[in-house]
Amino acid sequence: MSLIIRKQKEASILRRHPWIFSGAVKTITSAYEDGDIVEVLNEKGRFLAKGHYQNGTITVRVLSFLEEEEIDSDFWKRRVELAVKLREKAGLFDNKNSICRLVHGEGDNLPGLIIDWFNGVAVIQCHSIGMYKVQDQISSALQTVFGDRLQAVYTKSADTLPARVNATNEYLFGTAQTPHTAYEYGHAFHIDWINGQKTGFFVDQRENRALLAKYARGKKVLNTFCYSGGFSITALATGAELVHSLDSSKKAIALTEDNVSLNKLEERHKSIVADAMNYMKELEEDYDIMVLDPPAFAKHRDARHKAVQGYKRLNAHAMRQIKSGGILFTFSCSQVVDKQLFTNTIIAAAIESGRNVRILEQLHQPADHPISAFHPEGEYLKGLVVEVL
Repeated sequence: MSLIIRKQKEASILRRHPWIFSGAVKTITSAYEDGDIVEVLNEKGRFLAKGHYQNGTITVRVLSFLEEEEIDSDFWKRRVELAVKLREKAGLFDNKNSICRLVHGEGDNLPGLIIDWFNGVAVIQCHSIGMYKVQDQISSALQTVFGDRLQAVYTKSADTLPARVNATNEYLFGTAQTPHTAYEYGHAFHIDWINGQKTGFFVDQRENRALLAKYARGKKVLNTFCYSGGFSITALATGAELVHSLDSSKKAIALTEDNVSLNKLEERHKSIVADAMNYMKELEEDYDIMVLDPPAFAKHRDARHKAVQGYKRLNAHAMRQIKSGGILFTFSCSQVVDKQLFTNTIIAAAIESGRNVRILEQLHQPADHPISAFHPEGEYLKGLVVEVL
């Protein structure tokens, strides 16, 4: 089974970009079902790639650029092994860490697949129908690679796939009680992949949370959009004078309070249920550090302008309110807002606030969220540490 690509659309495939869009397809040689493995050929019949077919904007997610490479059980085992080796190099299976992203889609040459690791439990999230159809093979590969270290494999793809798939969230291997305790730089967290957002924990801020420890000792910290309290736990454990965790969701605040209690750090902590944008218009506390880690304000290009305005307002409010010499940890996880646009937005917020601002650190996603050199779209998390004078 094969797809024929228009001549003028070959270039991106030859540059090893892992997405083939519907507009690049000249001919479909037979009827395909979503998730089928297809070969991609040029107009002269020369092999270009093979991958998962899906009826949609991204028609093929490329799994291999090698004609002789079979997409079989050994293939999935090899790819999982490579992913695990990278995390081992990064020291993410040591005594202090048992939380990491095990597979990061295109960055691990497995487009459409996310796997997060929580102290012996692998949580799979499929973003393509092809990956969902082979999740049992992926689970088998995980069992082979991890052996006795693997307690369970849970698939959570019902919300990330088209409704026509009728995807179910369930255990593919073993079982585990939730909430499940796992560790990030020695800090304990309760993880609930069944009821929590996405896979149950935002893994991508690990190194940025660790960086906060450099600044937080003896400081008053406001952690907005706190979700499960990752930045709050780091600040409290480092010796912050006080930490206030803010989220508009009572459920998120309950998660934060549970994790604060798990680490026995309740004494200097306070929870606030409020809208961050409104709350920061006039603060009662004189904070030294504010963490601004909102959800994605834009998930597609049409919403980018509105998102930029949202980031600008949020940061301008924080800059007006923070004490002189205060530090902002500010982030965007909107993929369509690139690093330069985000930096420009923070500069615009500084101008609007009337404060003197300087950039101390530029932040991004960690090594377990690798970015393929051929897929720059994989870079989504960006952040700045700025001093407000």
